[in-house]
Amino acid sequence: MSEAEDNLPTTERSERIRFFLQNLAKGLVWLTVIVGGYFYLKQHFNFTLEDVLGSFYDRPDIIFSIFFVSEAVFGIIPPELFMLWSLRDEVLKLYILNVTALASISYMAGVMGYFIGSHFSTTKIYRLLRRNYLGRLDKHLNRFGGFLIIVAAWTPLPFSGVCMLIGAVKYPAKRFLIISLSRFLRYATYAAIIWEANILQ
Repeated sequence: MSEAEDNLPTTERSERIRFFLQNLAKGLVWLTVIVGGYFYLKQHFNFTLEDVLGSFYDRPDIIFSIFFVSEAVFGIIPPELFMLWSLRDEVLKLYILNVTALASISYMAGVMGYFIGSHFSTTKIYRLLRRNYLGRLDKHLNRFGGFLIIVAAWTPLPFSGVCMLIGAVKYPAKRFLIISLSRFLRYATYAAIIWEANILQ
C-alpha cells in the first residue's frame, strides 16, 4: 500500500479493519455452509460431486475452464466447490497442485479484469457493466481505495469485478499485481480447512 495509506487516521483504519472482518466473516459462513453441507450429504446420502458432474468429473481441462469463466464473470460459482472437486483423488500433492491451479486462474481473472478496466473504461460496454453489475462496489472503492483489493482477495466480494474498477481508476499496475497475490493466501487457507475437514469427516 502507499505511504499515505500506511498513515491513516485511527478511525479510518478501524473502519477498514471492521469492513474487512465483516466480509471475512461472511466468507467463513459460506465456507462452513458449503463444505459442511457437502460432507453431510456425502456421509448420510452418498452424495458426491461425481454424481453431479458426470463425465466432466475426470476432465480437469473442462473443470478449470468452467472455473475461469466463473471467476471472469465475478465469481458466479463459489470457489469452495472447485476445491471440493480437487479432493477427488485424496492425495495431498495432487490436491495442492489443483488448488494452486485454481488460485492461479483466479489471480489471472483478476489481472484480466484490471486490464479491461484500465483499457476499456471509456467504452459503452464497460459503462453498462459498471452501472448494472459493479455499481454497489463503487461506494466501497470510494471509501477504501486500494485496500478494497485485499478485501476482495480474501472475501466473497467479486474479485475480478473489484479488479476491473481498480483498473478503471488507474491504480498503479505494479502495486495492484503485488497486493493481488494475497488471493493465493486466501486459497491456501481455505484449502487447508477443507483438507482437514475431509480427514475428520
